[in-house]
Amino acid sequence: MAAVYTHGHHESVLRSHRWRTAENSAAYLLPRLKSGDTLLDIGCGPGTLTADLATHITPGRVTALEPTERALSLARAEITRRGLDTVDFAVGDVHALDFADDTFDVVHAHQVLQHVGDPVTALREMRRVTKPGGVIAVRDSDYAAFAWFPRLPELDEWLDLYRRIARANGGEPDAGRRLLSWAHAAGLTGVTATSSTWCFATPEDRQWWGGMWADRIRESDLARQAKQEGADVDKISAAWQQWAAHPDGWMSLLHGELICVKA
Repeated sequence: MAAVYTHGHHESVLRSHRWRTAENSAAYLLPRLKSGDTLLDIGCGPGTLTADLATHITPGRVTALEPTERALSLARAEITRRGLDTVDFAVGDVHALDFADDTFDVVHAHQVLQHVGDPVTALREMRRVTKPGGVIAVRDSDYAAFAWFPRLPELDEWLDLYRRIARANGGEPDAGRRLLSWAHAAGLTGVTATSSTWCFATPEDRQWWGGMWADRIRESDLARQAKQEGADVDKISAAWQQWAAHPDGWMSLLHGELICVKA
């Protein structure tokens, strides 16, 4: 059931992941959090979102989980930098979580299900380790629903290339629209489905987002796979820079969200 993580951990990838906060990436969950909760953060990445969630449930504890110790070390560094002492760390597989039934008040996964081999099994496991009355919260982007202007043909090529590679790696890049169906297939009840967006439209935001992708398509694990497919990554990179510099540049990224309350 394992899938290859398409992006890898190049600096250009971590640059975008470290931008994530509870406010810009988990606003749908925040009203559900309570002081003293226990929270499992699956796929914690470099830990900025994990750290924010920890501050929302103090003195409750967060367990940050990644599939390898190498990936988990990024979160350890962020938590140490912030001086937080309410975060624990674990290496594990979302398809077979090494926790007892009914362990956590909240189980959270941000941009994870799009990269796993079997998201239905993952959701069943997330439900299993959630306490009765607790919350399962997931949020995933939907690449096919991304919209931008100006419509540069090289960015259309980028989108097609990314979706093709992600699926070849065992993932589902259009996960956002599928979350509700996966939850139903997993037998989850008490499900509320919503959506939200990230929008990049100011000169500063365009330069940051476009510059990040201009680097990522040339230097990350995704770039390596794109080159193997014969893609002209330099041309796509230049198009990202062109979009970022355009005074009318605008981009909106759709995300599906689920809140599931365990009966």
